[in-house]
Amino acid sequence: MESLSVALGSRSYPIHIGAGLIDQRALYAPHLRGAAAIVTNSVVAPLYLARVRAALEAGGARVAEVVVEDGEQAKGFPTLDRVIDALLSARLGRDGVIVALGGGVVGDLAGFAAAVYQRGVAFVQVPTTLLAQVDSSVGGKTAINHARGKNLIGAFHQPSAVITDVATLDTLPDRELRAGLAEVIKHGVALDAAFVDWLETNIPSLLARDRDALTYAVRRSCELKAAIVAQDEREASVRALLNLGHTFGHAIETATGFGPWLHGEAVAAGMVMAARLSSRAGMLAPREAERIEALIARAGLPTRAPKLPLERWRELIAVDKKNAGGRVRFVLLQGVGRAKLETGVDERLVDEVVAATSAAAVQ
Repeated sequence: MESLSVALGSRSYPIHIGAGLIDQRALYAPHLRGAAAIVTNSVVAPLYLARVRAALEAGGARVAEVVVEDGEQAKGFPTLDRVIDALLSARLGRDGVIVALGGGVVGDLAGFAAAVYQRGVAFVQVPTTLLAQVDSSVGGKTAINHARGKNLIGAFHQPSAVITDVATLDTLPDRELRAGLAEVIKHGVALDAAFVDWLETNIPSLLARDRDALTYAVRRSCELKAAIVAQDEREASVRALLNLGHTFGHAIETATGFGPWLHGEAVAAGMVMAARLSSRAGMLAPREAERIEALIARAGLPTRAPKLPLERWRELIAVDKKNAGGRVRFVLLQGVGRAKLETGVDERLVDEVVAATSAAAVQ
């Protein structure tokens, strides 16, 4: 097992990474003070719920379970209300802990429930997808979706710990694995050129689920994200760089109804669009934009967005959370590994990129 820390003073917490961690009682025990509630989904529950419950009970906790539907559609008010009702029925007090067992949807939903239930209770992230292990479980962003945009209702609420068992990736469907690689690639393209070099060599090993390669990709992604979160917990400045590809990606998810496109797939297409916009704005050499696109394609991820009316693109981009003062802000690239938050991008360039990369029909 390897451990690293997200350094946030009194809210600092560990990220434990290794194989076979999911049912290690000693990793949960420091965070148990009373009752515990496991929030998971219908796909993950048959695989891992009993093991996590046994570990929590071995640590002395009284345990409740909440199993929600699988998929992005669970990130809404109806499911949140169901989770809160289950917490109340279980008499979870303010000394209780919520355990988020699953992928990014479960982590976001359970984390937001923890943020608002009785004005905030502790929670532990146990991510079981690559996307959650490398990105969404770290940093304290919690949210549910709104019909007008993704993650528009949420809170910053840091977990007490992240327990990342890379062995859970053995049961991950291939499509979900590739979607997680989008966030791995994002970390490199935005922040670490040397990591991109490594990814170009090791994409075949990652797709083949080589345990050592996956463990390194998870650890390096967490290191990069933890360093950024420690500098800017609430995304006032540099943390926005972690949203490379997300302005376009969130627009794709919203337009297609939160589900047909996985989050990582939408981010992948969004990164291609961001790279092309960076090139058209004169910030990124065309060959580097092509290099990024080629890496995304080698990972088996989409490089084209769905066909949407131009006005719909503009409407969705306008509600992006990075925007400020009524102005759209994009995360663009000055080079591989060098992202920059840019305001005042020429709208005509955005329109050109949308037209050039929106080649597929809405799924």
